[in-house]
Amino acid sequence: MTGGGDAAAQPEALHRTLHAPRHGAAEDAAFLQALGLQVRTLRARRGITRRDLARQSGVSERFLAQLESGRGNGSALLLRDLARALGVRTPDLLPDAATRPAERALIEGLLDRLDETDLRAARALLVTRFGGTPLDARRRRIALIGLRGAGKSTLGRMLAEQRGVPFFELDREVEREAGMELREIFELHGQRGFRGFERAALLRLVAETPDAVIAAGGSIVAEPATYELLLSTCFVIWIRASPEQHMQRVQDQGDLRPMQDTGQAMEDLRAILASREALYGKADATLDTSAQGPAESMETLSRLV
Repeated sequence: MTGGGDAAAQPEALHRTLHAPRHGAAEDAAFLQALGLQVRTLRARRGITRRDLARQSGVSERFLAQLESGRGNGSALLLRDLARALGVRTPDLLPDAATRPAERALIEGLLDRLDETDLRAARALLVTRFGGTPLDARRRRIALIGLRGAGKSTLGRMLAEQRGVPFFELDREVEREAGMELREIFELHGQRGFRGFERAALLRLVAETPDAVIAAGGSIVAEPATYELLLSTCFVIWIRASPEQHMQRVQDQGDLRPMQDTGQAMEDLRAILASREALYGKADATLDTSAQGPAESMETLSRLV
């Protein structure tokens, strides 16, 4: 709290600020559009439908549709206006922000001023100083990331056999950690519970297996802390493919659900890929399998590692 002011006058000043003329309709609309885009992007990164998000959150699917289209109710605008009146960022009003250490708030303020290039350099310095694994050690533990259908499991098994190291599918290790199948995890614990088991499984693998090949779930990049753990302890390779290849390979694996509404499924798939592209791009290397068979992709992968 800042000093030097008349404490008794603060409520009156705040009242005047909150009842000042509102900002223009164009700015309000832009804010709601940005909020809707953020919700839509986060949902796409996690690969969950609007219906599933409504069920897991208890928020109606109709309201989520309005929110994602930039037509949410005025409470978001009120939150923004209150933050402005208090001289803080809108996220600072959220419950989680109240427990943040002061030093973290100062660091976040510094990071907010950096561009993408400087942020990358800052992250490299932090990883080196506070727990990063040297590159030579990371190259012993290979992690493959990417959307389902890219070829992570096929290439991961081939690479593990070539290197004479164990192969792990992180989703199977999550099931082992939880003692139940993924379907049961989501039914009983929801998205948050799954993310907790996923991080615990990865921590266990990192502690127990200095030499391994790990195929991570496609949405691991949507969980910053777990993805950072993967990046800092493994040599990460993004296995990518075209949306059409992803769809075809999923269907070839026997999952015919996308055929029920091919147009919508392709639209959702493209949205997921677009929302995750920058995150997948943080990997140490990229392998595009769109125009390659398993043998050719494996040859390229061997050179990368």
